[in-house]
Order: sequence, then C-alpha cells, then structure tokens
Amino acid sequence: MTPYARRGVHGQTVETLARRVLSGEIPEGATLDLVALQQELDVSLTALRESLKVLAAKGMVDARQKRGTFVRARSDWNLLDADVLRWQFAGGAAADVDLSLLRNLGEVRAIIEPAAVRLAALRRTPADLDALTDALAAMGRPDLGAAHAVEADLAFHRALLAATHNELLERMEMVIESGLAHRDQIVHSSPHGEDPVPSHRAVLDAVRDQDQDAAETAMRALLEQAVRDLDLVHGADTDTADGTDGSAHGSTDGLTDGSAR
Repeated sequence: MTPYARRGVHGQTVETLARRVLSGEIPEGATLDLVALQQELDVSLTALRESLKVLAAKGMVDARQKRGTFVRARSDWNLLDADVLRWQFAGGAAADVDLSLLRNLGEVRAIIEPAAVRLAALRRTPADLDALTDALAAMGRPDLGAAHAVEADLAFHRALLAATHNELLERMEMVIESGLAHRDQIVHSSPHGEDPVPSHRAVLDAVRDQDQDAAETAMRALLEQAVRDLDLVHGADTDTADGTDGSAHGSTDGLTDGSAR
C-alpha cells in the first residue's frame, strides 16, 4: 500500500491532518477551522474537504450541521486500519513512539500468531516453506543493515500467515505489519536486542515437520523474545538519556505480566 504522502498534495494533506489528530495536536472533540487550515496548508477548500473525507471514512472526523467538522472520540477511530496504524508509528526513534501501542500490538500478536502457526504447520506447501526459508536466510544477513533485517522479518511473518491458507488470517498482515515494522526498526537498529534468527528458525523447523504443538511453542518463545527486546532497547534508550544503568529495565516475563510490557 502506497503511503498517502506519496500521492501528491491530496495525500500529503491527509497525512498532515491525520498525524495532528493522532498526536493530540488537534484534540478529540475539537471543531476544525477549515478556512484557517486551507490557508495554512496552502490547498484549495475542495482538496481539504476531500482529505477530510478520507479521515471520516476511518472514523476520525465527522461533520454536522451547525457544528461543522470535528474530531471524533478515539473510541470511534478505526485503529485497525492499516493507514491509521502506520500514522501512529510515524515518529521514528524509540522515545517518540507510543510504547503502549507497541505492547498492545504484542498482545494481539500473542493471540493471533500462535494459533495461525498451528494452521501453517498443518497446511504449509513446498512453496510456503521456500518463502519461509528465503526470509530466514535474508534475516541472517546482518551485514546488509537494519532496513534489510526489518524487511526480512516482515517477509517471514507474511509467509507464515500465507501458509495458513486462510484468507482472513492472511489479511491480519495489515494489522500486524505496521507495528511490527516499527518495532523492528527500533530493535534492529540497537545493539541490545537478541539475535532473531534462532527463534525464527525454531518456528520454521516445526512448521516444516508439521508439528503443530512445537510450532505454537516456538512462536510463543519468539513473541516473548520480541517483548524482551523492546523492553531492553527502550530501557537502554531511556537510561542513555537520564544517565542511569539500563540493566534493570529488561523484562524477561514475556507476555504473562501486563506490568512488564
């Protein structure tokens, strides 16, 4: 999916407005001054209204007679929309990210992926195994840099969902991918994360053997490592800023203790 920012003035306007709403710069319940926004963003009123229609379709804004266009409550936003997820992860560095959102994503993955990998172990085809093997091989090339590692990790998890041969589970890629990509960017750009290859290899081996129980166990271990990595990296980044020792911040409780996430 092409980010809206690459779709010309209309797309850039959508992204600008969305990020302001998601960051709270334009708070819930606020009424938008369309004339002021038009002048500030240097777009036509028609272009601005078309951009707001995109956000309306995602549940973020609405328009009413006598009230005008306003930001809806967060509970109305389509938080599972791929664009909305991506906009929320647009910050960059670990300190700029809503870690609670990443941890929410981790909980969603802990529900979806262990069950999905059981189906993958049962239904995988030779082509699925080839895709998983290629992704794992790419993941084992740290010399190619963090961006390459991120894409390889995403390819592995896409291939796992595809191996379920369940169309609805395959679409969960859209929910998982944005947050996973951002988590990976944080972790793979830091020296504090664990090597991801062994945990992914264990998943692949179990799927290849069509051992559903082993596949689920390996996936849960992988997800627990993902939580530890995020906590270690975030703890190290926080401590670098405040000058304290980061060794106390790495959680090893996996996904069992909500306070550790």
